[in-house]
Amino acid sequence: MTRKNKCGSCKIRLKITLNLLVNFSKVVLCDINSIRNNIMRNILMRKRNDKRIGRDKATATQLHTDDESSSLPAGNTNKRQERLITWLWRYRWRVATGLIALTLLNGVSLVVPLVMREAIDLLARGERGYIRSALQITGLALATMGLRFLWRYFLIGTSRRIEQALRSKFYTHLLRMDASFYNRTKTGDLMAHATNDIDAVTRACGFGILTLVDPIILVPLALIIMTSIAPQLTLYAIIPFPFLFLLLFGFGKIIHHRFQAVQQTFSHVMENVRENVAGIRVVKAFAQEEGTNRDFNLINTDLVNKNMHLVKIWGLFQPLISLLGGISLAIVLFFGGRSVIGGDLSLGDFVAIGQYIMMLSWPIVALGWSVDLIQRGRASLQRINAILNTEPEIKAPRHPKPFSSVQIEFRNLSFSYNNGKSVDTLNNSQQRSFRRNQNGRELALQNIDLTIEEGITLGIIGPTGAGKSTLIRLIPRIWDPPSKTLFIGGTDVHELSLEEIRRQISVVPQDPFLFSTTIAENIRFGRPEATMEEIERATQLTGIYDEIRAFSQGFDTLVGERGISLSGGQKQRLAIARAIILDPRILIMDDSLSAVDAEREEMILDNLQAIFAAKTSIVIAHRVSTVANSDKIIVLDRGRIVESGNHNALVQREGIYSNLYRLQQIEG
Repeated sequence: MTRKNKCGSCKIRLKITLNLLVNFSKVVLCDINSIRNNIMRNILMRKRNDKRIGRDKATATQLHTDDESSSLPAGNTNKRQERLITWLWRYRWRVATGLIALTLLNGVSLVVPLVMREAIDLLARGERGYIRSALQITGLALATMGLRFLWRYFLIGTSRRIEQALRSKFYTHLLRMDASFYNRTKTGDLMAHATNDIDAVTRACGFGILTLVDPIILVPLALIIMTSIAPQLTLYAIIPFPFLFLLLFGFGKIIHHRFQAVQQTFSHVMENVRENVAGIRVVKAFAQEEGTNRDFNLINTDLVNKNMHLVKIWGLFQPLISLLGGISLAIVLFFGGRSVIGGDLSLGDFVAIGQYIMMLSWPIVALGWSVDLIQRGRASLQRINAILNTEPEIKAPRHPKPFSSVQIEFRNLSFSYNNGKSVDTLNNSQQRSFRRNQNGRELALQNIDLTIEEGITLGIIGPTGAGKSTLIRLIPRIWDPPSKTLFIGGTDVHELSLEEIRRQISVVPQDPFLFSTTIAENIRFGRPEATMEEIERATQLTGIYDEIRAFSQGFDTLVGERGISLSGGQKQRLAIARAIILDPRILIMDDSLSAVDAEREEMILDNLQAIFAAKTSIVIAHRVSTVANSDKIIVLDRGRIVESGNHNALVQREGIYSNLYRLQQIEG
């Protein structure tokens, strides 16, 4: 054969090779492209979701600082820090099954180019055998289908199980936390933790693990096969790989920190929206729509700027990775093409090497995604850990004493709101300074000595800010009293079961909270097994039965968010019905008839006399008429008990109670 004919033949062979490489790669790599496209769709959905919902971002250290701008907890914490690997280990058998299926899938994918290599070489030599190759590829495609289902079911399914477990753990922990925690922590922050942070952990444990493990399995095996086929060409093809790992390590930290800034800003957006929607009536009443909109736009613009700051580095990261993959493919085409023309490499070998390089382009991109997903997951889990490791300040004793009588006794109790802590948490010099410098004004309660015998009704009255609500909130340990100052049944409340104390006590606040469900469900909230007869009886006692029956759907009427469809007096009476249906041993009413007119209040109190007589009852009020029939009445002023006795005795004294009585008589 002449040199001219040989060159012409080589050109034809090269042209055939390139066509085969393009066409067959589309068929062989359809599975890989499918996975890649799915991942891309999930990444795009994630980015859109991040921009829509978002969350605040602070490190675990920031969560426990004294920064007044942060609403995140700064309470007691422990040192446990669960990591992504910890959660994956809990489901290790499911994860292992998914990884085995993924490994086998990669093995099947790596066999396909070898089958194609053999078929092309047979065709190039003019031999038959392509039917056998077609059947082999069909079998491999069926195996790919089954293995893909398995890894998706076990890996992605495991990430959803982790999401469920983590969200349940987070919610359960929130139920354990005390009032001081919620005073320090914004609702928007907790919502961000319960949604976006947990979603980020889910993605990290699902697609994050996939995009990390898949390259670890696929790349070495592909390189081994490529080396066995064409070692020199393989060596040329992996020249860009070291630069890839430099990019991964360098960009990973930058993405992590910029993502934190995005999350922190988005939490502010979420809290701003939540607060303004909850207070929309106040906004409209003061015609502040324009002002609140302007404030929101400032925060929203800051969020966009932080997101663009992240997008810039992410937008540079992905093209650089793709560039390295393209350089590898160009090297193969250049050196491999020369080898084919020179007769040193067969058509089948060249096509196989090209397919393996195209396979490696997916793991290269996947590594970049894994850095982003896992960094986000780590950062989010770090934030969640900061909440989970915050211990409630009010804890139940390990070995609680039995709950006996409900006699309540305060012994020289003094209490102060000190960032959610009582005054006894301060040392002696701080306590003396507290009292000396401010004349005790920062003490919500001072030197309270009071005994509430079982079965009596205690009335508490006094001016606004006197400490009435603070006093009754100490009984069920909504706020924790100092040690050895509050006793129930002769036992320090700190030695009683916290759950048992609260089961025996029912508190009706002045501003009751109603859930966005039916009237009946709100009343039976604390006792789901309550019958309709019991519900109706409770509403009759509180004087709201006829009003409920007048609603088009009666007890099935939806009250709306926070009971928006009801008046203040109706909400208070529903709350009283909800309390008495529990049949507690201690019933506390914290000015819970303030929104009811005097005539209806008198009727309700008459109805409740039988209930008061069967329980230890505490009634707080601003109106003298509300507490006039109590067995004992105390008057609080500036955190001190200044008067004590029954109605007649207090009226005869020249004091606060007597003045209130005469003033209200004149107003009446």
